[in-house]
Amino acid sequence: MTAFARDKVAVITGSSRGIGRALALSLGADGASIVVNYKRNADLAAETVAAVEAAGGRAIAVAADVEDPEQIEGLFAQAAEAFGRVDYFVSNAAAAAFKRIEDLKVHHLDRTYAMNVRAFVLGAQQAVKLMPAGGRIVVLSSYGSQHAYPGYAALGAAKASLETWVRYLAVELGPRGINVNAVNGGIIKSDSSDFFYDVDGMPSFEETVQPKIPKGRAGTVEEVAACVRFLLDPASEYVTGHTLVVDGGITVTTPPYHADASGQFVLPTVDDAP
Repeated sequence: MTAFARDKVAVITGSSRGIGRALALSLGADGASIVVNYKRNADLAAETVAAVEAAGGRAIAVAADVEDPEQIEGLFAQAAEAFGRVDYFVSNAAAAAFKRIEDLKVHHLDRTYAMNVRAFVLGAQQAVKLMPAGGRIVVLSSYGSQHAYPGYAALGAAKASLETWVRYLAVELGPRGINVNAVNGGIIKSDSSDFFYDVDGMPSFEETVQPKIPKGRAGTVEEVAACVRFLLDPASEYVTGHTLVVDGGITVTTPPYHADASGQFVLPTVDDAP
């Protein structure tokens, strides 16, 4: 990978772990300056800052609950104070209640909107003020934005909204040299996926879900971070208003699944292909 991010400044929400952390380390290795945002775990954020600095970048940790508009303003104020501008804004933090629709309460709906949709829009508003020479905005979505599965209605609908906001923001901000895109992840091995599949009543990932993924496995946070990185790279200059799907092929398959077929319809794997 080219070191395109040297001396660039990135604000990455929820970057003390998971995809956000992987991206922070990747950009830090280029020599970028990272604003590591976290909500509660200061120790974990400090570890990420140290890892970014060890990789060759600069970093600060900023505690901000992006569910709170004032704290979003504070996050970008600290970014401006530390580094003077923002080149990349990556909206990665997400949360919701994994429940049946009939069990969702008003506060579940309100918090899902505030944490995911509103946080992205308000974050983008703050970011563009610090992008006088242009920049890149990327939001993390998921395949629940287009496909329905148990317990994911609240977050899936929010992710679908984010992808729509991406298109509107891309049109308005394009003349200012700011590209806006989304990365739509499939099943990515992380704390979040572990939590989701640990919800009572969810099927076994290894036994039920994994065989349905054409690539035969969950993705990694590094693989998703690499795709976010592409959308920050000058190589993607002419890409804006789009959603890049990173899902191992899970959204292009449908029942009847190849994994459930037999005889001549069983597909060979890497190990047994001729």
